[in-house]
Amino acid sequence: MSNVDINQRPDPDPELVRIADYVLDFPADGELARHTARHCLMDTLGCGMLALRFPECTKHLGPLVPGTLVPQGARVPGTQFILDPVKAAWDIGCIVRWLDYNDTWLAAEWGHPSDNLGSILAITDYLSRKRITEGKEPFRMKDVLSAMIKAHEIQGCLALENSFNRVGLDHVLLVRVASTAVSAWLLGANKAQITDAVSHAWIDGSSLRTYRHAPNAGSRKSWAAGDATSRGLRLSLLVLAGEMGYPGALSAPTWGFYDVSFGGKSFRFQREYGSYVMENVLFKLSYPAEFHAQTAVEAAVSLHTRVADRTEQIQRIELTTHEAAIRIISKAGPLNNPADRDHCLQYMVAIGLLKGGLSAEDYEQQVANDPRIDALREKMVVIEEKRYSAEYHEPDKRSIANAVQVFFTDGSCTDKVEVEYPIGHRRRREEGMVALNSKFRRNLETRFPGATCEKIITLCADHDRLEATPVNEFVDLWVI
Repeated sequence: MSNVDINQRPDPDPELVRIADYVLDFPADGELARHTARHCLMDTLGCGMLALRFPECTKHLGPLVPGTLVPQGARVPGTQFILDPVKAAWDIGCIVRWLDYNDTWLAAEWGHPSDNLGSILAITDYLSRKRITEGKEPFRMKDVLSAMIKAHEIQGCLALENSFNRVGLDHVLLVRVASTAVSAWLLGANKAQITDAVSHAWIDGSSLRTYRHAPNAGSRKSWAAGDATSRGLRLSLLVLAGEMGYPGALSAPTWGFYDVSFGGKSFRFQREYGSYVMENVLFKLSYPAEFHAQTAVEAAVSLHTRVADRTEQIQRIELTTHEAAIRIISKAGPLNNPADRDHCLQYMVAIGLLKGGLSAEDYEQQVANDPRIDALREKMVVIEEKRYSAEYHEPDKRSIANAVQVFFTDGSCTDKVEVEYPIGHRRRREEGMVALNSKFRRNLETRFPGATCEKIITLCADHDRLEATPVNEFVDLWVI
């Protein structure tokens, strides 16, 4: 019998069941988590509004077939598009991720849990409009915040101890898994259906990280999460339509995710699912820069006044950083596009030193043509500080430390400016919320007239009122 498969269907993998139990049973009612989720909602949609200024982003938006009309379709904030919820999820996910300016989670794996808002907002908006036509109650924004907390937790807890990047897989896999789970829940799925839907998310495999790394870094990294959150919603709809699931999606010998894509290892978990990730999420508030560089840019900006008029006298620039930054964003040689530049530690530090700031426009070609940028990049030396690398992973610290020091040809040097925690870190949360609210207003003002900005800001500032608002009414505020 050794050459015959035993065709007995197994029980669902426990990892799938744990996710289903969590989304069904966890109340997500913690005050800190809910208020953080509200700020995450604000920041995420604000980033999307800023991205709409860039044609390379907006060319991807709208119906797959021009002219398609969808009655009671989902709206894409900041646009006039009314789409089927799967494409709306794609578009929302695309705009909120385009500039790499929304929240971040750093652990064994990295990622941006707010990317899941694409599926969450699209399906709740669509279902709310559908329910109203049927004389039923719409979803409320409290449901959106609950779904965000759960999506953050699923993605973030899977990332704590499991490094998908080390086997070449991109973190948008975790967006697809989390979006599948919460989408199925919002659609009214039972435990078995959620389990089945999540099994499909793992069977899909994952994007390779090719488009995030030299020498192939490109704009796919700006829409990959939109694609993933949209796919999660699509898989949920398939299962709700009666499609079967695959209980051994992870553990099946030879053919399961563990053997095919994860080196035969099973997942490790640091903690039970709760609301830890939302409560500790990292907000990207100061600069639209890959998160491992946030503190490096902050350090560089603080040195701007000391070096801006002496760039020709600079002999060497030492960048002291952690292992993850070296692996992801340290690169030399030509930078070919904005996506390449915003994943280059040396480029971002050069801009900070030269301009005393960093904006999304600084990745465009007209800025990159400044010969001083590459001249400074060539003088940079990247050094790993083992303490930084260790404290990056320590649960009670989770620092993202960088230091910058500039040496001049006359033998003088600046102080070594070290920044261990970016302004968006929980350790700087009070300071960060002030910056988040300012950033939110600035981003809205790039898209809406003043009166509309005030309506949105006033609503978002009132937690109880926001939670009670029907999703369709909230989304309508964002329609151009």
